[in-house]
Amino acid sequence: MHSVSRRQFIAGSLAATSVAAIPPSRAGDVSDFPAPLKRNENIPVAEDEHYWQQIAAQFDVKTDIINVENGNWGIMSRPVMQAYFQHTRRVNRDNSYFSRREYGAQIRPLVQQVANRLAVDSQEIALTRGATEALQNLIANYRLLKANEAVIYSDLDYDAMQAAMDAKAVSVGANVIKLKLPEPASKAAIINTYEAALRNNSNARLLLLTHLSHRTGLVLPVADITRLARQYGVDVIVDAAHSWGQLDFIADDLGADFVGYNLHKWMGAPIGVGIMYIRENRLQDIAPNMSASPAQQDSIWGRVHSGTSNFAAFLTIDEAFRFHDWIGASAKAQRLTYLRQCWVNEVIEDNRITLLTPEDSALYGGITSFRIKGQHTSQANQAIAAYMLDRHKVFTVHRNGVANGSCVRITPSYYNSAEDMRLAARAVKGAIREFSA
Repeated sequence: MHSVSRRQFIAGSLAATSVAAIPPSRAGDVSDFPAPLKRNENIPVAEDEHYWQQIAAQFDVKTDIINVENGNWGIMSRPVMQAYFQHTRRVNRDNSYFSRREYGAQIRPLVQQVANRLAVDSQEIALTRGATEALQNLIANYRLLKANEAVIYSDLDYDAMQAAMDAKAVSVGANVIKLKLPEPASKAAIINTYEAALRNNSNARLLLLTHLSHRTGLVLPVADITRLARQYGVDVIVDAAHSWGQLDFIADDLGADFVGYNLHKWMGAPIGVGIMYIRENRLQDIAPNMSASPAQQDSIWGRVHSGTSNFAAFLTIDEAFRFHDWIGASAKAQRLTYLRQCWVNEVIEDNRITLLTPEDSALYGGITSFRIKGQHTSQANQAIAAYMLDRHKVFTVHRNGVANGSCVRITPSYYNSAEDMRLAARAVKGAIREFSA
């Protein structure tokens, strides 16, 4: 299905599946779901603090700090958490009767709803315990890599995925090419970096791309790079762990045949919910998991074997999507970028700090990391994060692995206010004064 027709298809299919996906025990039970949001139509939704106060009121958060470290996972809203508890009680009570007699009928419409939201066929996705599990299986079981060919990844890719690419290369006798992405970045510089790697390494066969980097927040032009890779006969696996829900897009916007997603970061599902995507005509290029049964050889469900999963977490997908829709996908993306701007705009002119996402709105979402000039080590950036917490009650985290040195990451969420971000900016300014060489 072409990208345009998929977009036309998605609106109608969402309406059809949102009701069907509610388990029988929950059908009609919306008493614990918040009332429709009220907003001021005279100002942009991202800047309507009253609108976002209504949303923040649906989260139970730690109140003695300002938490701008929301990249580890996304906390559940109260309605989603209540639904998760209800599903957990039911699963625990009904035990194996539920798993063997009822679970299949209830999970199928939820899988269909995920597929509709990504605008893909339900046969192209499988639920996993997270993007990491999906990507590990995609990388490890990719069939087309041969001895003396090469895999490519960058310094901004997730550590576990870098390790998986290394292990895959070793397993077949292939080479590893690790790129250093440009800093400061621009769309042209990013594409030029990947094009040079593809042009200069004719043995390249498999490329890993992280849509939105957990290290710096940089958003790659994945579709452009994927088109380029195809011209060189290189397959692309996309790590979309941080992007779906933080950015508003569907699968075809990435252009890739193999993708791993999370629902427990920016879609608000319980911890332990992810998605593996394999375009239907590429299924056989990913070998079945070693534990796949004979009946699963021609199914995407045979490409991942999780054992007994958290049934309740998967059943809560519907409520997570309902809360996502209550806010609005576009509104979420706009708010996160606005919160980013609230603190970035206060420090961007200070030449003692380097912001690791550029001022090109296509290349960032809500996450942005910074590095104080002269402070490149892990130890220094741990100290900066500790200073921000101890002196300003602003909680964030340092990140390692960037080729040019460690950094501190700031990650707002939907419950954060513009005032939270101004206080985060004050903490950054304090850190600049404290740690500048």
